[in-house]
Amino acid sequence: MASSKKKSKGHAKPAKKKPAPAKKAVAKARPAHAPAKAPAAKAAKAPAAKAAAAKPPTAKPTAPAAAPPKLVSMKPGASAASPRPAKRSSRRSPLANRRGPDGQPFVPGDLLLPGGPQGQDELQYYFRGTAASEHRVSDLGVEEVIAKRGGDESLRTDLRKAAEILAQRFETGIDPLLPNRQLRDRRTFQSVIERAKHRRREMGAFMRGLDVGRTETSHMDSHGEASLQALMEWAARLENLTEADEPQQADYAQFHRVLDQLDNTTESLIIDVERTLRRVRDRNRAS
Repeated sequence: MASSKKKSKGHAKPAKKKPAPAKKAVAKARPAHAPAKAPAAKAAKAPAAKAAAAKPPTAKPTAPAAAPPKLVSMKPGASAASPRPAKRSSRRSPLANRRGPDGQPFVPGDLLLPGGPQGQDELQYYFRGTAASEHRVSDLGVEEVIAKRGGDESLRTDLRKAAEILAQRFETGIDPLLPNRQLRDRRTFQSVIERAKHRRREMGAFMRGLDVGRTETSHMDSHGEASLQALMEWAARLENLTEADEPQQADYAQFHRVLDQLDNTTESLIIDVERTLRRVRDRNRAS
């Protein structure tokens, strides 16, 4: 019975497996300088990494960066999801708010030349502008002058004659036509202001003549367009000068010498614009 009990005990309880210390023992037995074996996962990846390095790199689709805000589509048939275009401003043009000396609103001609050309010098520059304009409108220029002067028909013949002379000059030879300045007093501030106003009106008369003929600056070359822009800038400077306060001490003779130079500079700009528009007209005739 004792032996049967021992046998049953042996069959009932299987021998416990000892934990595998062998690996630890092997690890301890490995020399310190021996490199550790790579884990199985890394060892499996090593050949794949070598194969990938051997192949040329292929472009991988990258995640798109944050898209900038979309521009409003102005084409017909745009999707309804796109934002609506901004509404046009309903504000009136600054021209509508300008007032003349009598409190009446300015019209386009008055903005450049209030009251129309008044003297012979202003008429000369005005008809130089109509002759050089993209669409020759000498008769329309004459009509505007007569209207500005109260409809005086007695002026029509002389005005037409002056317009034809300057139109012929534009066709045959464009040369400077700077008026002769006869100034009695060059030592007062008022004489400087009057001269600046006069030159400003002459320049405005030329530009008004271009306006009457519907001249498009986009049809001019870059040189002529730059000259016209410079002419407008000089006109603005002269307008600022006419509104300046009188200085306490100044050499007004020197002021007039500066204005002499300004006359020559602005006359050169006007000549540049005339010659540019002459080239535009020749090109239009040839086409």
